[in-house]
Amino acid sequence: MVRPYVRTGGRSRPSRDVRLESLVIAAPAPVQGLEPDARRVFALCRGGVMAVAEIAAALELPPSVVRILVSGLIDSGHLAAPTRRSRADAPSIELLKEVLHGLRSIA
Repeated sequence: MVRPYVRTGGRSRPSRDVRLESLVIAAPAPVQGLEPDARRVFALCRGGVMAVAEIAAALELPPSVVRILVSGLIDSGHLAAPTRRSRADAPSIELLKEVLHGLRSIA
């Protein structure tokens, strides 16, 4: 068993607010210089957008360790957090009401 502080390079907390539900995706960056666990996280995220909790489960690592690894990878430019949609891109209230009505009719 490898101790968490070894996996995180001695860091005890993330450098930014990374939550279990935070979504991340791999940026086009080289993997040279990354620690083994950081390489595993980066490689997994190359498959598409993933939540921090999904990464922890897939790699069988403690979520606290993954939060620290992900924050370090964001800091180094290896991972990026997808931007949130602006209100202008959000669907209209009328459309959402129609979807809700349709879902209720089939339930």
